[in-house]
Amino acid sequence: MADEGSGAGVWGTAGRPGAAGVPLSVEWSGAESASVAAIEAAAARMRYDIIEMIAEAGSGHPGGSLSAADIVATLYFGIMRHDSAHPDWPERDRFVLSKGHAAPVLYAALVEAGYLGRDHLRTLRKLGSLLQGHPDSNKTPGVEVSTGSLGQGLAIANGIALALRLDGNTRSRVFCLLGDGELQEGEVWEAAMFAPHHGLDRVTTIVDDNGLQIDGACTEVMCLRGVPDKFRAFGWEVREVDGHSVPQLVDALSAGPSTPGTPLAIVAHTIKGRGVSFMEGSAAWHGKAPNAEQTATALAELRAAMEAASGPSATAPGPAASGCRPSPTEGEAR
Repeated sequence: MADEGSGAGVWGTAGRPGAAGVPLSVEWSGAESASVAAIEAAAARMRYDIIEMIAEAGSGHPGGSLSAADIVATLYFGIMRHDSAHPDWPERDRFVLSKGHAAPVLYAALVEAGYLGRDHLRTLRKLGSLLQGHPDSNKTPGVEVSTGSLGQGLAIANGIALALRLDGNTRSRVFCLLGDGELQEGEVWEAAMFAPHHGLDRVTTIVDDNGLQIDGACTEVMCLRGVPDKFRAFGWEVREVDGHSVPQLVDALSAGPSTPGTPLAIVAHTIKGRGVSFMEGSAAWHGKAPNAEQTATALAELRAAMEAASGPSATAPGPAASGCRPSPTEGEAR
């Protein structure tokens, strides 16, 4: 169950508020009535939460969490079908954060969606917390898979999609977020071969293509050379987008692949550390927390971004209620 202190909500079902129990009717997407402005506002609040929780913890990975905020916000509040009151709803879409070190962006989305109360954010990486340094599906509501060992997420997403097929579930989509440095792992490309071979057209992978990894530029550590072409060569349909443009992300993610049986790869070009001026484009902020002065500067910048996205009354993030959809029917929720 979702945390009792959260503002539980349902995203991605058909029907209008007040029409609880209306069957799902959107074939590929839950973005039926989500607005771009609402998603952008959620992403702004999530960035604020990311910095605040990492600063409180004294450790963590801000750069890749900030670069993925628009992607994850678009998925959770514009595309995916999910219900924070019923995290195990069989018809839900699944999200696999393969770049598990970016857990803060996932935790920020789960709080925004009502799976967790906001008070949990201050416990990041603390002993006994629900929010460990990498996602733990055994402890944290809304986390589908424990991740962190890079390269494994796409193979797991494929397995989930195969299991859903065996269960007769033809509705749920499986989304996997990869880091671009993570593409240097060989298991990614085994999984990239596997998905087209088995016709897993419910699998969508998104590459957070920010160009940097812990040791520096991806081109210098091990050049990836033509990521979109690589996925096409393995039999994927590929779409390239600005990973900070919510309209482009919604357009790319809303529609499934044009050819049945073909998995979909979204290469999202992003900026590491997006939203914090001194973190943007710097590999130095891959895995360290800001000090008190840096935190104050970062939060001031992010507060201004929140106000621009949500209006001047947005002084700090609060439990999200906008974008809620009717609950699934009783049978679907079980």
